[in-house]
Amino acid sequence: MAGSAGEIVVDIDVMLARRKMAVGELAERVGITPANLAVLKNGRARAVRFTTLAALCEALDCQPGDLLRYSAD
Repeated sequence: MAGSAGEIVVDIDVMLARRKMAVGELAERVGITPANLAVLKNGRARAVRFTTLAALCEALDCQPGDLLRYSAD
């Protein structure tokens, strides 16, 4: 495959807005620090544990696909 690979985009901000939830509240519900949540939501994370993804989905009442998407750019 030629060219650069796409990237995974994290849309936590979108779900936070839809749920009218603050970042601090989400971090507390998920059990991670606000700093680590910021790394994830700003797209700087290199990986995410499935347990963290599941906790995010539970706290935001959503599916993984609501939080993550592939961008071919």
